[in-house]
Amino acid sequence: MTGKEKIEGKGTRETLPRGEETRKEGTKRVSRKKTKVGKEDLATLEKKLKAKEAEAADYLHTLKRLKADFENFKKRMVKEQTQFLEMASQNIIMQLLPVLDNLERALEASRGNKNLDNLLKGVEMIHSQLKTILEKEGLKTIDPLGERFDPLRHEALMQVESDEHNEDTVVEVLLKGYLLRGNLLRPAAVKVSKKPSL
Repeated sequence: MTGKEKIEGKGTRETLPRGEETRKEGTKRVSRKKTKVGKEDLATLEKKLKAKEAEAADYLHTLKRLKADFENFKKRMVKEQTQFLEMASQNIIMQLLPVLDNLERALEASRGNKNLDNLLKGVEMIHSQLKTILEKEGLKTIDPLGERFDPLRHEALMQVESDEHNEDTVVEVLLKGYLLRGNLLRPAAVKVSKKPSL
């Protein structure tokens, strides 16, 4: 049964039959009655459900195929990277073999020869040859003597008191550092100055 009731300070509202909402005056009536589904509607829904199930199965198949393709791609990339590194190693070793040959010749010549000047010249030539090969590969020496200590490129092994240098200055290089194509390969091992204690 419908009727109107007064709401304090808000005007009136219409009371609707059981199973329906109440509403304020001037608004659209909203019904919450259950609707019956016919056999034809059920058949249509079943067809739609089967179509969606087929679509989901197709998506699943596609996803599995893509996953398998990606796994194969990863394996292929690992294999190619391994081959690339092997070729790079082979290339650098081929360049170093003449250095090894020259070093062996120098050692052989020094065994029967007492002339140290010739041995020194031979070792200097081998050092120069090796340095040239490594520089071609992108190696650059870090020799920071007299520079301010940089913890990103230097490793301080000792601190020494010094009046001659500013604090945190590299006063001796114990072991040269190296950059490879701009990236730190090995930091320079250094002695660093500090203020003398009073």
